[in-house]
Amino acid sequence: MTPTILGSVIATFGRHMVVRTAAGEELRARPFGRTLAVVCGDEVRCRIDPHHEEVHVIEVLARRNALWRANSRGGAEPVVANLTRLLIVLAPLPLPDLFVTDRYLAAATAADVPATLIVNKSELGIEAGLTAELDAYAAAGFPAIFCSAASGAGMQKLLAALGPGTRGALVGQSGVGKSSLVRRLLPQAEVAIGELVRAKAGRHTTTAARLFDLPQGAALIDSPGVRDFAPAVSALDERTLGFPEVARLAPGCRFSDCRHLREPGCAVRAAAEDGTWHARRYESYRRLRRLREQLSANRGR
Repeated sequence: MTPTILGSVIATFGRHMVVRTAAGEELRARPFGRTLAVVCGDEVRCRIDPHHEEVHVIEVLARRNALWRANSRGGAEPVVANLTRLLIVLAPLPLPDLFVTDRYLAAATAADVPATLIVNKSELGIEAGLTAELDAYAAAGFPAIFCSAASGAGMQKLLAALGPGTRGALVGQSGVGKSSLVRRLLPQAEVAIGELVRAKAGRHTTTAARLFDLPQGAALIDSPGVRDFAPAVSALDERTLGFPEVARLAPGCRFSDCRHLREPGCAVRAAAEDGTWHARRYESYRRLRRLREQLSANRGR
């Protein structure tokens, strides 16, 4: 029998990855077979193929949690695994898509992972409209940390949110400065972020997701920027879709199976109409409800 080794996935790029063993050795690897989904943060079992001098990931060990997204067919795909905190980065520029932010928050809630908003590029100034949105997030239980990768302002607060034993992941739109935050936290990571990884086929590809060790005993995963994000249908709570405000207001609805769209006696819709609940967050809930129904229909095809 070929011996196996255990390790942690610290980088992924396409179907290739880097696995760190308990001894600290970093090995290039790839999944064995096309059905095994492996993401940054996974704990895995590997086998070394002596004939081809390849390392194969043959098993993903039980995950404590994972951030799941929906694919176009309505299925679930893992994004990152084994987190203790999700850090959703936004900035004054590019203009934040708060509907994407809401969907990340819903996915974090579904995974039972605490989420914090990181407002980067704060040196550009925060307009009143964004301030109102951030106040609504804070009321829902999602606080914000204001910082600047460019000036270093607020970085100590970000570090404080990444205490010993924390494994956080930076997610968000393209251009918000996730990798710049990593560079500010770990200046020596400059080469690691910008390096090109040679795939087995000889092509060069940039690292798609990478885990960095922080000095205080925490770890931080830098993930690719996105234009859109949809949480996995199967992971969402059917009643609330991961919105804490809905969970709080729904007991006041006339019907226990209220979808909070057009049903009479809906306490959720009433709160959005009278200003008790932030109207844009309610619209975000409505959009995610429709998207969930669409993706659920795709799963049956």
